Amino acid sequence: MKVSNIKDIDKFFAVVDSCEGRVELVTGEGDRLNLKSKLSQYVSLANIFSGGEIPELEIVAYEKDDIDKLMSFMING
Repeated sequence: MKVSNIKDIDKFFAVVDSCEGRVELVTGEGDRLNLKSKLSQYVSLANIFSGGEIPELEIVAYEKDDIDKLMSFMING
């Protein structure tokens, strides 16, 4: 799923951390990085931050409950 305009980055990571299954960031080159890893969170997202906001990224979640959590975050903030 494509997500965009994430303004509360801490809350986004809290939602990712609460997911039961794997959550991955898909890079522009097609690589998949495990977003549940703190190191991957900092390293992979450091280069796409723009003014404290994530403009757009593609993430993949494998569990339905995790997808629902992420969708709820995107809709409700």
